Amino acid sequence: MVKKYDVFETDRLYLKATDFDDSKLLLELLNTPKWIRFIGDREVHDIHAAKQYIRDRMLPQYERLGYGNYCMIRKTDRMKMGFCGLYDREGLDSVDIGFAILPKYEGQGYTFEAASFMLDFGFNTLNLSVVQGITDKENIASQRLLEKLGLRSKGTILLPGDTEETIVYQKTI
Repeated sequence: MVKKYDVFETDRLYLKATDFDDSKLLLELLNTPKWIRFIGDREVHDIHAAKQYIRDRMLPQYERLGYGNYCMIRKTDRMKMGFCGLYDREGLDSVDIGFAILPKYEGQGYTFEAASFMLDFGFNTLNLSVVQGITDKENIASQRLLEKLGLRSKGTILLPGDTEETIVYQKTI
């Protein structure tokens, strides 16, 4: 049986395994201009599609590996702000760290806090030796965050189903 990692706690956040209760946040986040520009339109335009996205794209990895996508919840008011996690992504050699936060919470250190925790979890609990991160060539904020987390650019890659190359970052221990 796979050990499941449901909830984590950092100084300012709870990181809760994503479930259907997070559909509203996912719907909002996937339709922000930055998401659409840098990641793409996932055709999630109503709450039913958000729940289907969680069911089809997020829960299977969690069930298979015991970890995956986590909802970032601010401790002070239990506000759901974004997502962060470790992903088994097709086309990459190792686990991918990913993150996204609603624009009104950007620049406050929440994503760095969540992603730092996820890296530590990956290396020290899951015993990963390599974690990668991918980002659009124009997404400077994401590139800076990956570098602040200690990942270094390894060049570009064309992932399955994509039409443009993306930058691959990597951290090895």
